[in-house]
Amino acid sequence: MKVYIETFGCTFNQGDSQIMAGLLEENHAKLVPEVEDADVIIVNTCYVKHPTEQKMLNRIHKLQKNFPDKKLLVAGCMVEIDQEKLKKIAPEAGWIGPHRIKSVTNTVKSIYQGKKPRLTGFRDDIKVGLPKIRYNPFINIIQICEGCMGECTYCCTRFARGRLQSYPSEDIISEATAAVNDGCIELQLTAQDTAAYGNDTGETLYGLMENINQINGEFRVRIGMMHPKNMLNNIENIIRAFKGSKIYKFLHIPIQSGNNQVLRDMGRGHSVEDFKYIISRFKEEIPEISIATDVIVGYPTEDEDKFMDTYRLLDEIKPDFIHISKYRHRPQAISSQMDELEYSIVKKRSKLLDELKSKITYKRNQELLNSIQRILITGKGPKGGYTGFTDSYKMVIVDKAEPGTFQDVKVVEALSTYLRGKILN
Repeated sequence: MKVYIETFGCTFNQGDSQIMAGLLEENHAKLVPEVEDADVIIVNTCYVKHPTEQKMLNRIHKLQKNFPDKKLLVAGCMVEIDQEKLKKIAPEAGWIGPHRIKSVTNTVKSIYQGKKPRLTGFRDDIKVGLPKIRYNPFINIIQICEGCMGECTYCCTRFARGRLQSYPSEDIISEATAAVNDGCIELQLTAQDTAAYGNDTGETLYGLMENINQINGEFRVRIGMMHPKNMLNNIENIIRAFKGSKIYKFLHIPIQSGNNQVLRDMGRGHSVEDFKYIISRFKEEIPEISIATDVIVGYPTEDEDKFMDTYRLLDEIKPDFIHISKYRHRPQAISSQMDELEYSIVKKRSKLLDELKSKITYKRNQELLNSIQRILITGKGPKGGYTGFTDSYKMVIVDKAEPGTFQDVKVVEALSTYLRGKILN
């Protein structure tokens, strides 16, 4: 039985696919790199944004049209969020929800035999320590918890991932240690909200970070997205943990809007002032920290003045990475009951932020021009060369290097999205 897996979406979803691949291979299924060679196709879906939804629908339709004799298993968030639409576009497909991936082997066998299994719903399975096949042999994704504590009005992902379930720290540390011993040089701790880790079990993210930082070996740890409201009570402890020598000095903290009323309407649970305080404390204690943030443009209650608050906030904070999304209604989300703004208005505002983003990120990267950076080479670049990352998680492209090694480079070119470096002999 030959299986092809196609993955969309976040690092957590990539982790789910790697586990499904590991479980299938352990149970003697053959994983194939080309869809043409497969008996069963698994599409691990993302459904977080409207453009992503359209991409999923188009891809599922194309696979069924081009490969009508192959069995299709749909996985990921779409399975829990929009079953009615899935029934319409893929009536013969099997389903496996995000919380049921430990059953992937039996599900694939069932669909291969001509049945139509549909496994959905929530379970308390622990995903840490399961077999996995890494997409990159040097990078290990570790899911530290699933679900969240939030009630964001625009979000549909929470209906797929459920409430917070933190995994035991000893299991996480055990997987991290095994990965490093297996040659991994980058660990990616991922969750819907890493800052929420342990709120349901009494453990803490900062304690987990400090323990992982003590693992023997030379490697780096990337901490995934952190919700501001879950950082505030432990801000000083989290900052202390980020000072660990093996922790990337990279903070992903979404703001979503620069206006407090819109943030309240979004159900975010934090204010602009909270966000600015967290950023200022990090920069005071770790000046080299790079900041990534997310913004939603065109939320139904965002007028022109409220949008400009977001524009001014980004211009003030000047994050190193800015992810911009245009608001569109999502299935089951509370905000879907409101009227959307005219798309032309949302598009115009998004364009303004895109222009600001390019100016900010270009200037931030220009500050590193001619500097000497120690980078971790993680693999080949998407357009040639090799990709490395500085300690503040800035991407550096070099002409030639050995993946899995640390290299000292001089930054010789700075663009808005990456740096180009020359290895120092």
